[in-house]
Amino acid sequence: MFKKIGPGVLVAAAFVGPGTITMCTLAGVRFGYALIWALLVSIIATIVLQGMAGRIGLVTQNGLVDVVRTELKTSWVRNVVIAIVLGAILVGNAAYEAGNVGGATLGLEQLLPQPELKPLLPAIIGVIIFLLLWFSNYKVLEKIFVGLVGIMGVSFVICAIITQPSISGILKGMFVPQLPEDGLLTVIALVGTTVVPYNLFLHASLVKEKWNSKTDLKAVNWDTIVSIGLGGLVSIAILITASAAPISEINNALDMAKALEPLFGKMAFLFMAIGLLAAGITSAITAPLAAAYVASSCFGWEGGMQNKKFKIVWAIVLLCGVVFLSFDIKPIEVIQFAQVANGILLPVMALLLLWIVNKKSVMGENKNTVLQNAFGIAIVVFAIFLGAKSIFKVVGLL
Repeated sequence: MFKKIGPGVLVAAAFVGPGTITMCTLAGVRFGYALIWALLVSIIATIVLQGMAGRIGLVTQNGLVDVVRTELKTSWVRNVVIAIVLGAILVGNAAYEAGNVGGATLGLEQLLPQPELKPLLPAIIGVIIFLLLWFSNYKVLEKIFVGLVGIMGVSFVICAIITQPSISGILKGMFVPQLPEDGLLTVIALVGTTVVPYNLFLHASLVKEKWNSKTDLKAVNWDTIVSIGLGGLVSIAILITASAAPISEINNALDMAKALEPLFGKMAFLFMAIGLLAAGITSAITAPLAAAYVASSCFGWEGGMQNKKFKIVWAIVLLCGVVFLSFDIKPIEVIQFAQVANGILLPVMALLLLWIVNKKSVMGENKNTVLQNAFGIAIVVFAIFLGAKSIFKVVGLL
């Protein structure tokens, strides 16, 4: 079974980062178990979209941008789409990388509490990630991620068990949808941190690194469902844990850990810190990696992860994260641009995915079924709504 686990683990690790941990914490603290259904919906949506991206990568043996560029025959449409993709992924991932490195730093700070080390921690995390990416190939990264996701999953699930949650309350929150007052933006944020546009590009590129035959389609589907399902379980465990935390104000995931310590002991705090460190490192690796794969596809670079230009792209994204964090730079305008670009990118990519996986000339007998299209159309509609909300929020209309 574990031999079939691969790219999906990196996708799961990418969306269960510091941002997701913080949003799940906020949802749990403010609304208890009431919004677990929103996480369940977002996990299903992620499995459907990532399943399409993985299938495209396997059948075509190309990255997502390569396929889009080939299939979009109108030059101006092709150029606009590629410009949106490049802008959203390269600039967006560079802006958000500070949050990923910051999450790992927060976790490491609790494990190494010496005050004199604190200013050096972002650089230490940055060097660790740089070395992992520079000297690793896909197979090595896959093994590292299986280990890190395992640590992260065990840490957060143990935290949830320690809080002795209500099973009936969890089931009600999962299968009886309700929208508490002021809960809409939290629902949108939970979906937005789980259905991540850059993961679509990362997944398609990594699938062709691991598998090269259409007969491996079952393995790709298994990997996607199991890995993302486990990632979703981690997100739900964080929300459940947060619902037991007696706090009203949340700035980051460690606020929950500190609130849990008096009630559930030092072990709860320790497991939260370890989980946050693992989540930060995994997201801080996948964001630069996805940016490099997108740039490689857009510009047609050969050689995969060993290409020097590929390495330069992920190194710049990583450097931006470390610099923003080390010098306490708050790139608000850059992040706002990234939010707008990602708000446009998600529905655009969802539509393009749906279009490509229904083209017999591209997918052959592996094109979408009627049921897959029904799920896909529902997700596209929701992606448009989600994207519009994020854009309006940035420009101040909502």
